Amino acid sequence: MPTDVFYWLLNMSITASIVGAIVLLLRAIPKLPRRVTVYLWAIPFLRMTLPVAVNGKYGLMTLLARFATKTVTLYEQDGAAISVTNFIRAADSYFPVVYQVDRLHDVFAVSLVIWAAVAGLLLLAVALLYGKAMAAVRHAKRRQDNLYVSDTVTSPAVFGIVRPKIVIPSSLETDEKLRYILLHEQAHIRRRDNLWRMLALIITVLHWFNPLAWLFFKCFLSDLETACDERVLSSLSPAEHKAYALALINSVEVTSPVTSAFGGAGLRARVNRILSFKKITAASALAFAGMVAVIAYMLLTNAA
Repeated sequence: MPTDVFYWLLNMSITASIVGAIVLLLRAIPKLPRRVTVYLWAIPFLRMTLPVAVNGKYGLMTLLARFATKTVTLYEQDGAAISVTNFIRAADSYFPVVYQVDRLHDVFAVSLVIWAAVAGLLLLAVALLYGKAMAAVRHAKRRQDNLYVSDTVTSPAVFGIVRPKIVIPSSLETDEKLRYILLHEQAHIRRRDNLWRMLALIITVLHWFNPLAWLFFKCFLSDLETACDERVLSSLSPAEHKAYALALINSVEVTSPVTSAFGGAGLRARVNRILSFKKITAASALAFAGMVAVIAYMLLTNAA
């Protein structure tokens, strides 16, 4: 039934809010690099996207199942199961959903219409915003490779997803800071950050009714920028870290959900992390990878 869509979408949003709150707590650990937390943001976004998950005996949802959630099993064989998490628990049966109170059917039917209308308008706005950004650099002059110069941009940024290009203001063509700017923007391209930010934006739009989804998106964009800073800093000498920070301080702070700008939001926090940056050892990288895997298991599995 069409009304079932919003019922399960709301359940997905609640689940994503819980696991996203855990990521926020982990993100607050001062010594945890943003190159690590940026991967953890995939967890709440996957929860907002995938209605089903495998069951896990030692996952967070197994703990919460004792108090606030119910697991609806879709498939089970040889001890393995795929299920959906049901926080609302307002139905007597599922697929299709039969609500405990008839009035709830009307509530979810109206909610579905409102959700679809607003989501459609927001997706249109995203498409127009992306088109406007690309139109602004349509006449940028190619300097070399994928580097372009334009009089219409105020801060260096990566534009585009399929064939991304770095566009800088004409005033920076001979600036001594250009080396650090290009290192940062090239890191964005290698990491395909414009693609990830667009996917995250679309997912957030689909959950527009959830204020935590917008908070997660904002933090994700911030971590994308800082993760790029850390990647660049790992290739620079300690003496160059200060020069990189100075280049960032002198840049124009801009906020755009569809482009990866050198002078992204949160400059002060980024500068502070740059000045206190320490390279990750091979042992630390292995430990962080293991930690991410364990956290992903705990937060992406449903109650067993």
